[in-house]
Amino acid sequence: MIMRQEIKIWLVTTDHLEDGLWFPEEADFKAGMNYVAVLAAEESVFVLAFVLMSNHVHFVLAGGRDDVERFINEFKRRHSKYLRNKYDIDKLLKSNDVDIREIQIENESVERAIAYVQMNPVAANICAYPTQYPWGSGNVFFNATAPKGTRLDSISGRSRIRILRSKAHVPGHWLIGEEGYILPSSYVKWEDVERLFRSPSRRDYFLRTSSKARTRLESGEGAIPGFKDQTVSLAIPDLCRTLFQKGSFEELSQQQKVEMLRQLRYRFSSNIHQLARVTGLTYDAAAKLMDSHVD
Repeated sequence: MIMRQEIKIWLVTTDHLEDGLWFPEEADFKAGMNYVAVLAAEESVFVLAFVLMSNHVHFVLAGGRDDVERFINEFKRRHSKYLRNKYDIDKLLKSNDVDIREIQIENESVERAIAYVQMNPVAANICAYPTQYPWGSGNVFFNATAPKGTRLDSISGRSRIRILRSKAHVPGHWLIGEEGYILPSSYVKWEDVERLFRSPSRRDYFLRTSSKARTRLESGEGAIPGFKDQTVSLAIPDLCRTLFQKGSFEELSQQQKVEMLRQLRYRFSSNIHQLARVTGLTYDAAAKLMDSHVD
């Protein structure tokens, strides 16, 4: 049992990218999920919880500081190579800073850190509850439904390498779901996390009282989830062509950018943070355009 060993727990967080996305499309999330699984098999750390957001990632990991740092740096390196090969995007993640913070095991700090990570998509208005978000460990804990998937050792070695983009040895009993990535329940230390929380109701208490939950309540945003970044991002080229006969957001004039942001907000209920992410603008630049009254 991890939580009884002399081991340190770490909250690992990357900065929010302001000029791009870690995961522009759903396929990119799937690639990221498999990189997490491969590194969980390769590295000397235990994954307690994680979430992949459009422009940043969070992990709660157990292990030594050097091992944890190597885990996140290798995750950045592999996904950066993936983005370069697919989109010809170079060095997007190289300067994406990482904060690695030790979590004290006492005073319910680990429970609060896990709840904070799990509530990220809810705070971003992507879903109403963490279990509804597929790109992370949100659906792993206190799940009465047995995971359904295909054992890795039942598929060919060539297929494993193609799916995982790695020749790494991954336990054969781990399951690949129908969406094409290794299910987090195969490698997340969910039994230890469940023992930590003790019950679903106690876990829900930490979710409801997490700082991410308070952020959403204080923002005044409604309970209805908005659209995913990928959905909004994919709509931009079509709107540029339909509204302005331009091929991309970058080609728009200042006035047209103002109108585009207003259209996105109207059509997708996007908040200013999402508008900045999907257009590649900084928060300040997006806010300035939204406040603009250019005729």
